[in-house]
Amino acid sequence: MNAHAPLPATPLVDPFGRAITYVRVSVTDRCDFRCLYCMSEDMNFLPKRDVLSLEELDRLCTAFVRLGTRKLRITGGEPLVRRDVMKLFRSLSRHLDNGALDDLTLTTNGSQLARYAAELADCGVRRVNVSLDTLDPAKFREVTRWGDLDKVLAGLHAADRAGLAVKINAVALKGFNDAEAVALIQWAHGRGYDLTFIEVMPLGAIEKQRFDQYLPLTELRTSLRNRFTLVPSLHATGGPARYFDVEETGGRLGFITPLTHNFCESCNRVRVTCTGTLYMCLGQDDEADLRAVMRAGASDDQLDAAILEAITRKPKGHDFVIDRRNDRPAVARHMSVTGG
Repeated sequence: MNAHAPLPATPLVDPFGRAITYVRVSVTDRCDFRCLYCMSEDMNFLPKRDVLSLEELDRLCTAFVRLGTRKLRITGGEPLVRRDVMKLFRSLSRHLDNGALDDLTLTTNGSQLARYAAELADCGVRRVNVSLDTLDPAKFREVTRWGDLDKVLAGLHAADRAGLAVKINAVALKGFNDAEAVALIQWAHGRGYDLTFIEVMPLGAIEKQRFDQYLPLTELRTSLRNRFTLVPSLHATGGPARYFDVEETGGRLGFITPLTHNFCESCNRVRVTCTGTLYMCLGQDDEADLRAVMRAGASDDQLDAAILEAITRKPKGHDFVIDRRNDRPAVARHMSVTGG
């Protein structure tokens, strides 16, 4: 893998004056779960030749760091099912060591954390986001189709032992886990974890209509105020969540609301798929094929130029909407393809 240290750089800036300092990079479209709101049960996954090699992923991440990225989040699919993925974390940790990168982290379903938590910490990862929608084992199996809650809980224990800070991400699903919201908050905060609720996003064709799943977080927040004192927090992670301090638990609660209150005006993020496609916006289809650039033999300068050109096309915002008249996805690709 390319070992040269990235040069200091002015951050990428889009046409609306937003500095792009946060890149989410998918390393695989594969996952060991089949969550109802994320994937079809019978997914067709990409052939290996279409997926970037670990060396290509390293080169691409390094290009973004060279252009001023301060935070890299590794995603999937489930990133920890990618063969030899720890070699990528180990290599990217050099950017933490030389100060070019502030944060190397990942989003995971937790199924592989028991195996990898200690090594992730050794690579300089300080925190992880773990997707967990319910604490009921039967409902967990239902929503993930294949998941084992005990395995995820064991992974969380391993993360605790490794000293990793944990944030739980829970997708709010009407009629499924809305009644568990209070218990999830108490459980997460009792373990010292932040918790963020996320609205269902209209991405990719899945079997169940999104309107039936969609729970506006404005409604959830209103109901939670009957139980908790929610004080707006100054805490920010560089992501889209808006945070509140919960006085009764001493913990932090976030809400990601792409539909009821979008976060586009402060967007500092772009996403790269495991095939090297750069999406400037989660909810738009405009893209840049960086795999083609690399595999055509581009120099680092040419790769940087391709990224810079793509950022000039970053839109002002997305067009997410969910209602009974519009049960089609805003974009056709699944969240597992774009990178969760």
